[in-house]
Amino acid sequence: MSNTMITHLIDGKRVDGGERQQAVFNPATGETTKNVRLADLATLEAAVESAQKAFPAWRDTPPAKRAQVMQRFKVLLEQNAEKICELIADEHGKVIPDAMGELQRGMENVEYAGFATELLKGEHSKNVGPQIDSWSEFQPLGVVAGITPFNFPVMVPLWMWPMAVVCGNTFILKPSERDPSSTLFVAELALQAGLPAGVLNVVQGDKEAVDFLLTDKRIKAVSFVGSTPIAEYVYNTGCANGKRVQALGGAKNHAVVMPDADLDNAVSALMGAAYGSCGERCMAVPLAVCVGDDVADKLSSKLQVEIAKMKVGVGTDRTADMGPLITKAHFEKVKGYVEQGIKEGATLVVDGRDLVVEGHENGYFLGPCLFDNVKTGMVIYQEEIFGPVLGIVRVKSLQEAMDMIDAHEYGNGTCIFTRDGEAARYFTTHIQVGMVGVNVPLPVPVAYHSFGGWKRSLFGDLHAYGPDAVRFYTKRKTITQRWPSSGVREGTQFSFPSNG
Repeated sequence: MSNTMITHLIDGKRVDGGERQQAVFNPATGETTKNVRLADLATLEAAVESAQKAFPAWRDTPPAKRAQVMQRFKVLLEQNAEKICELIADEHGKVIPDAMGELQRGMENVEYAGFATELLKGEHSKNVGPQIDSWSEFQPLGVVAGITPFNFPVMVPLWMWPMAVVCGNTFILKPSERDPSSTLFVAELALQAGLPAGVLNVVQGDKEAVDFLLTDKRIKAVSFVGSTPIAEYVYNTGCANGKRVQALGGAKNHAVVMPDADLDNAVSALMGAAYGSCGERCMAVPLAVCVGDDVADKLSSKLQVEIAKMKVGVGTDRTADMGPLITKAHFEKVKGYVEQGIKEGATLVVDGRDLVVEGHENGYFLGPCLFDNVKTGMVIYQEEIFGPVLGIVRVKSLQEAMDMIDAHEYGNGTCIFTRDGEAARYFTTHIQVGMVGVNVPLPVPVAYHSFGGWKRSLFGDLHAYGPDAVRFYTKRKTITQRWPSSGVREGTQFSFPSNG
């Protein structure tokens, strides 16, 4: 067992904190490479106290100066990109080019946070009444927290804390205990960029830490990304304790393939969307809904050709297309879904269960799997697999496909492959899903829009990052002000004031 210990970052310093430990594995080898300390109550208290202590001065720091920290931070992220991506590959398993894409999308959010002076401008109205002016301003909440998942250890934290701190809050981040090194390293880069001690604290932990963050009255808001059952728990518990909460949950994203679609481009897009990051994305596409058997047959044949070309290997192998799954338990779970699909009658066209990566026989490698004839009642249709498993569903019309998508409990993302503008417009207008693509399989909004699904994919009213993040991490205050002319006495008014 490795002696490398991953600790916490509190008040600008690495601290041990907590006797309990958990192993961190390299998923390509199955070996323990590090251990992570799990925060105890004293550690969590220290993080909140540090954030509370730092808040008044940071709140009063001009937004322009807060934005300048973000601008310097983005430069440091660019300069340290290789190291960050290697840390991601070592602990998560995703291949370096995929890690680079994750980092790039995270940096876009940092760049957007750098426009704080524009984003935090209030609203002003002169003479709303006789000699009366009124304006709104956006003030920080105080100490806020984020709980982030294993699948994007850099990008998802960067969805949260840069905007939170640039709005004047202080932040406590609880990353996934499965792959925490890259998250911690990025937080230390923020300190190098000039973020004052205590403005960003990182606590490693499990459910004990989560429950503390959800119930402690000093924490005013919590942002979460993870599975739907946990998202619902986070939302209900946080709200019950008086917090503002946004909790992003699971997904089961459908790609509709129309008879007129450019099938070659659709196949290329689906390959990346289904098997990129080993399918461990909430925006992955695990279901291709083909309108007509002819489309399904052709799509299946073309996918099989492309799957045969894929290289599965270690994340640091830059020639690999896909790495291992995150843990042995998750590897077994995904294999179990494949076996369940066979039992329920789906046709397993490509079986990746016997894949062996030479020299890494103990790694958590599962090859790409492809099912045909998937039906809506099957477990592999209903549940989020979070692995490299793509299923083909056959329908007779676009409306049948849309009815199927709308009936699903999740409403995170969807897309349609077509050349027909009328069909695309109808689909985008009427589908009951939060993020929709047209010939774009992963319609993840850019940083200056906001990310979030519908139905049981999101709990809360505000989406992640973008304009919604400014609203989530601030509270509106409206001031109405009057300066009467000196020496003028007006009569008492008992009716409700108006400008009529």
